[in-house]
Amino acid sequence: MRIAVIGGGPGGLYFAALAQQLAAHRGGAAHEITVWERNAPDDTFGFGVVFSDETLGGIEHADRSIYEAMEAEFARWDDIDVHYRGEVITSGGHGFAAMSRVGLLDILRGRAAHLGVRVHMLAEAPPADELALRYDLVVAADGVNSATRAKFADTFRPTLDARRCHYMWLGTDLVFDAFKFYVVQTPWGVMQIHGYPYDRPHSGGDELAPLSTFIVEMHERVWRTAGFDRLAARDFAPGESDLASIHRCEELFADILSGHRLIANNSRWIRFTTVRNESWRHGNVVLLGDAAHTAHFSIGSGTKLAMEDALALAACLHEQVAVDDALVAYEAERRPVVLSTQRAAQASLEWFENLGQYVHQEPPQFAFNILTRSRRVTYDNLRLRDREFVDRLDEWFAASEAARGVRPEPADVRPPMFQPFRLRALTLPNRVVLSAMDMYTADDGLPADFHLVHLGSKALGGAGLVMTEMACVSRAGRISPGCTGMYDDQHEASWARVVDFVHTYSPAKVGLQLGHSGRKGSTKLMWEGMDEPLPAGNWEVVGPSPIPYGPANQIPRELSRDDMAEIKDQFVAAAQRGARAGFDLLELHCAHGYLLSSFITPVSNRRSDEYGGPLANRLRYPLEVFDAVRAVWPSERPMTVRISATDWVPGGVDGDEAVDIARAFAEHDADAIDVSSGQTTPEARPAFGRSYQTPFADRIRNEVRIATIAVGAISSWDDVNSIILAGRADLCALARVHLYDPAWTLHAAAEQDYAGLGAPWPVQFQAGSRRPQAGRTDGPRPRLELVRDPTADQTHHRRWNP
Repeated sequence: MRIAVIGGGPGGLYFAALAQQLAAHRGGAAHEITVWERNAPDDTFGFGVVFSDETLGGIEHADRSIYEAMEAEFARWDDIDVHYRGEVITSGGHGFAAMSRVGLLDILRGRAAHLGVRVHMLAEAPPADELALRYDLVVAADGVNSATRAKFADTFRPTLDARRCHYMWLGTDLVFDAFKFYVVQTPWGVMQIHGYPYDRPHSGGDELAPLSTFIVEMHERVWRTAGFDRLAARDFAPGESDLASIHRCEELFADILSGHRLIANNSRWIRFTTVRNESWRHGNVVLLGDAAHTAHFSIGSGTKLAMEDALALAACLHEQVAVDDALVAYEAERRPVVLSTQRAAQASLEWFENLGQYVHQEPPQFAFNILTRSRRVTYDNLRLRDREFVDRLDEWFAASEAARGVRPEPADVRPPMFQPFRLRALTLPNRVVLSAMDMYTADDGLPADFHLVHLGSKALGGAGLVMTEMACVSRAGRISPGCTGMYDDQHEASWARVVDFVHTYSPAKVGLQLGHSGRKGSTKLMWEGMDEPLPAGNWEVVGPSPIPYGPANQIPRELSRDDMAEIKDQFVAAAQRGARAGFDLLELHCAHGYLLSSFITPVSNRRSDEYGGPLANRLRYPLEVFDAVRAVWPSERPMTVRISATDWVPGGVDGDEAVDIARAFAEHDADAIDVSSGQTTPEARPAFGRSYQTPFADRIRNEVRIATIAVGAISSWDDVNSIILAGRADLCALARVHLYDPAWTLHAAAEQDYAGLGAPWPVQFQAGSRRPQAGRTDGPRPRLELVRDPTADQTHHRRWNP
């Protein structure tokens, strides 16, 4: 094959070397591979590059000579040190290696040349469309500002997301002994340093001169307030560094540098840009590395991803007969891996963008928070890496919660999810909540035996708080004919039966969620057609404005002031029924596009009176209802509010407004915010993924300083422990896992070898509190061989000893 590679960075060079090596392995003719690199051999942008043990294993297997050359230059470490508020918190067992980018490029160029690859330095590649006519394959490894991607933008369909932090990539002759996070409070705001060691050969010999990477990063607001925008105002020539800013950084971080200097290399302020492409190939042109995708440097992924791309592309070319088939296989293999990495990198990136919201945390919690920011490293994962570190965190969390008076009994060390939690006079035995889920099984609003078994089984299964589904405040306020209500004496009596069962047979508490369907009412049961109108027997639906939920739904009648007053009274009456029924907690449903939510979001509220327009007006009616309910709900019992933190559509509620919404309810005496998202419009496009709604709860908790309940694809006890210990939420509400396993909480305790007050087994079930054997096991084996006594007379006597 004739292969053109645009860009002689790590990805392009590694691909060229591997593709040529595989051609030789096949035993046929070598490929004709040409690499164009516009920079000089000793140019580089950046300092050290980082590899995980996993990635290095792949490099070693693919080309041992490259791996051995890299290994000779590695700086290795296991520890991560978090320097914060005068303390250093260390976590071990992380297993990384780093080397200079210059050294890596030298190794890859040498290996490529040895294998017969032509590498043109200081040479601009011909345009990709011309190369595509002359070569069988064109590999565009031309970086984040890829000209190839721009040329074929209609095919690749890229999105470039420039983020809110400014950072500068520097080096230092201060040699770090681990990966370092320095969090520095300044008069202008918080700044952070990412530092790690690497080794670089002297230009005149083979002796290694140890250096470290030193990345300075801060939010744009801090960057401007500190005056860096003025220092960086002029245009810089190619290769020129922002020396004024660098000198300022040496002054700001003098305590960290301890007399050492910062080293520049084309170092200037930049904003990280996340690159995504809907397609990675155009005919026989394929994107590789940063041209195809980027992932934030805080998870050390740029060079790693490019080299993994190179390995996969070379392998697919080797395995497939046709170039087109190889490119299809390459993208199919790499895209899921890259998307997963980008999700983790995005979480890490956003964590650093929002760093200022965590600086109130105590050092142990802050350290755990920064280590688990990407959600790839978790509580249990850290325990495997460094058990003593996590044990110390558990001890700190138990002591800190006891100091806050969240439980009556003395502090004891247990997994975070089993620490109790207090709201007003209510103490929950643990942090697990059965999330409110509509069951569509009521008869004219009446909960019956199904609801007793459904909620009772989850209470017996260990959940600290079980929430009812949305109990509708009127017959016309139901979502469907199968939805429960709290507008009749029978409803109150039936709910009281559920409450009594939970209180009698478990330590769990039970919460009542109240709501009104609004424009999403009069629809089929979920399994008959979600949000679809009834084929017959529809009732009138209402809303803040006459805007239907979807094209097939009814146009709601716009509520008058009298209508709003009547519905508010219905909420009050339902709350009074709930109090008499014995519920421990009341939640006002202001999410998912139901009536109160439809007032909050501009997607459905187009009113021109004082209940429409700016957010303060759109919140007016939900707050009026909240105040009226709070006034009749017993003062010692908590009230929570469920909100949709984003509509997932342009022009709708977003994360910034969610903070204002939560703050408004907090000012009206809400005890916690149950933070969900979406379902306010069928046009929503949520960024679904593991724990995808937790960042909204995290931000509200740490900015508004109100307790939050995290929801949304939280599926493991490891996630719950991580969320609680990091201070991203106070409680975790889980839905589907409780449908899969009603005893999920008890089983989570058993899997963590925890047996205590946070997850007591019902006395009736204690015989089953240990996992049963699952069929035949490899138990003790019988002896089936005899051993001859070598001292016996083998002619006349044989003595066999078992």
